[in-house]
Amino acid sequence: MTLPTPHKIGFVSLGCPKATVDSELIITQLRAEGYDIVPDYDSADMVIVNTCGFIDEAVAESLETIDEALHENGKVIVTGCLGAKSDLINQRFPELLAVTGPQATNEVMQAVHQHFPAPHDPFLDLVPKQGVKLTPRHYAYLKISEGCNHRCSFCIIPSFRGDLVSRPIDDVMQEAQYLVDAGVKEILVISQDTSAYGVDVKYRTHFWEGQALQTRFLDLAKALGQLGVWVRLHYVYPYPHVDDVIPLMAEGLILPYLDIPFQHASPRILKLMKRPGNRERVLERIQAWREICPELVIRSTFIVGFPGETDEDFQQLLDFLDAAQLDRVGCFMYSPVEGASANDLPDQVAEDIKQSRYDVFMQHQQTISTTRLKLRIGQQMQVLVEAEDEAGYVGRSYADAPDIDGLVYIDTDMALNLGEFYTVEITDTDEYDCYGVLR
Repeated sequence: MTLPTPHKIGFVSLGCPKATVDSELIITQLRAEGYDIVPDYDSADMVIVNTCGFIDEAVAESLETIDEALHENGKVIVTGCLGAKSDLINQRFPELLAVTGPQATNEVMQAVHQHFPAPHDPFLDLVPKQGVKLTPRHYAYLKISEGCNHRCSFCIIPSFRGDLVSRPIDDVMQEAQYLVDAGVKEILVISQDTSAYGVDVKYRTHFWEGQALQTRFLDLAKALGQLGVWVRLHYVYPYPHVDDVIPLMAEGLILPYLDIPFQHASPRILKLMKRPGNRERVLERIQAWREICPELVIRSTFIVGFPGETDEDFQQLLDFLDAAQLDRVGCFMYSPVEGASANDLPDQVAEDIKQSRYDVFMQHQQTISTTRLKLRIGQQMQVLVEAEDEAGYVGRSYADAPDIDGLVYIDTDMALNLGEFYTVEITDTDEYDCYGVLR
């Protein structure tokens, strides 16, 4: 019997790691139903674009990508955060086959089926238990919840993804185990608000591997720490109970790395942002964390040019950087995203002032990052090798999250295996990266 030729689907995934996980879920379902995923427009029967709509630059990139996909292929389904604004998308691109919002695997599959029915019974197909991943084989994102209970005035994500919905902890741990069994060496825990995990379900208890686990941030960190791989925590709000995971880092159960989006340091601006945060208390806690776990690396993101931000507010932010000595920092100029309540605030900051403050901020933090990286010279670090380089190889240490932090460049003539750990002695550093030799 001749089997039908599977339909070929092109896929473009834009936006943050949370959107990447959504893309992985859709691709996993496509593969489970027998569709082929292809890497170019020409060979695709249809293209799916998973969009981002968080800031103006992301919206522009999504719109350009949709336009390109229509021009190059013609049969396009749009999903993701920008897809939540279906009226806008359909008005601009009336020839689209379908438009859905984020977390819409079923809706996307229905649209695919309408135009290209599934070639065979999904119950007869073989798909890896961990699903299809868009990341390299040695690391994967683990999404523990959807949505967010905060209503930050600059953010419209809750209007796309809704309030916090935590996954059952046994379900999360089963997926993590599948990933480890498949050879993943690093799990990156993501959500909109990782430290709020379980609040919505009142920390309900589930069982995994004979253990009673509460659907709670600390229980999850402890359980993931048993898997014997790197566990990296992203998007952690600095709630008091975050203190409880620092000893786990000191013990080596999870990576001594926290991604905490502080966003600002001026109490007045934080109030306008509708963000939690007390500058002095945050500094006290950072100091306490480093006393427990001196290896702790903290990365954060900030916004400059927020409506109402004065020179004094901006100086408070620079002073905070000096006091906190954060290891990795990103910065955005405030972008008036459609639908954000901050757009209606008085005293909008001029674009040239935003740019000037951004430049000053980045230069200021670069000096701090350079100084902190120099402390690594002479240290021996475990490095996860990711790519070959003209002078050797490139990898990441525990201090480096993929795509957003620095790299470790390894000078060696030896043949190294990608996706494996090696001990590297750091011999030099610059503003963002480390350089070293094998040990």
